[in-house]
Amino acid sequence: MPAIRPRHLCSVAAALALTVTAPATVATAADSSAALREVMFVGNNWDGTADVIKSSADFAKIGRIDVVPDKDERMAEINADPIKWIYFMAIRNSVGEGHDQFVDDMYSTPDGTSMVVSRPSFADVVSIDLATGDINWRFPVSGYRADHMAVSPDGKRVAVSASTSNTVHVLDIDTGRELGRFATGDKPHENIFTQDGKYIYNMAIGDVNTQTDAPWLDWTKGDRRITVVDANTYQQVKVIDMRPKLDAIGLKDHSDAVRPAVFSPDESKLYFQVSFFNGFFEYDLATDKITRTKTLPKNPATSDDRTTFVNDSRHHGISMSPDGSKLCVAGTMDDYATVVNRTTLQEGPLVTASKPYWATVSGDGKSCVVSESGTDQVTAIDFATGRKTVSVPVGDHPQRVRLAHVPAGWTGPSVS
Repeated sequence: MPAIRPRHLCSVAAALALTVTAPATVATAADSSAALREVMFVGNNWDGTADVIKSSADFAKIGRIDVVPDKDERMAEINADPIKWIYFMAIRNSVGEGHDQFVDDMYSTPDGTSMVVSRPSFADVVSIDLATGDINWRFPVSGYRADHMAVSPDGKRVAVSASTSNTVHVLDIDTGRELGRFATGDKPHENIFTQDGKYIYNMAIGDVNTQTDAPWLDWTKGDRRITVVDANTYQQVKVIDMRPKLDAIGLKDHSDAVRPAVFSPDESKLYFQVSFFNGFFEYDLATDKITRTKTLPKNPATSDDRTTFVNDSRHHGISMSPDGSKLCVAGTMDDYATVVNRTTLQEGPLVTASKPYWATVSGDGKSCVVSESGTDQVTAIDFATGRKTVSVPVGDHPQRVRLAHVPAGWTGPSVS
């Protein structure tokens, strides 16, 4: 198995919510000859819409996109196929918390003319024309559910997790043509392209919908690992298993399901969350060891009953300031977000937030932006002070928030 040099490891591609630097996203769209405006896409998962807001300052709303314009057609297909219907209802009643999941992840194309969206309940990825709201292309994933995506540094490829088939598909972002695919552990989740575009990292989180949540039953959750593949051949080059690394520091009762994660600017460290844990870990890529553990405060009002944690995630969402000095953590079940000093791992003020589901970085790099799925808003927190600056209303159950680009002057699809 070939070794991967540390300088090649784990940086975030343009517009990933695991954002390391804002300039990476700016560069993605810089090749376009058309005038573009940097924005943020906010995926309203239960609503079936995506709000487009300013990428910094007051984060004011610019427009809204219907990401399920073909809903009637898709529902007719599902209702005509008993197996598809069973999975559709299973998604609604498990990870959907009684709701359909219409948008998990989304990105803009390099020219800013289209939005590419993964739709869990419809088990597909679609490209939507930002001028008309029409679907450009549709790619049904293998299995019955689509999940997190990632965009390559050049903006030309998008990787999507097909969570029920343990597969990641890599698509041409303009045409939807499949360029390759690779196998993962159980329930692939987050995907990351390295900054040079040579590797893709996939985090498989296992079964997060079962009630076997006690530490001694952790083995029932499945094969959870980070799979590293060559981004050109899609062949596996490395597997990272956090189980022995957690065991080595005496944390045998902690889950090894790597959830949201972010990499340091020099690509030497990985900061990641795991199921059930109110905190995060620092992992050194060169030594292949967990080097620090940060436990964050518990909310006294939050039950310690693991079966009450949404999809096994007590904390879900982590980002880093562009200079690498601060981390921002979404304390999902504990109803807060906080900025953490990366050197000391000392947290700042606990900013009240209702079921914050994701954390990313503003276009100017000054703020952490979290999605508050419990109150249908996004909230900006100043990296310098750790304090809230503004909250902006969005649609029903916002989850992923991504930096993106749209044509200058865009305010929403035209109405025919």
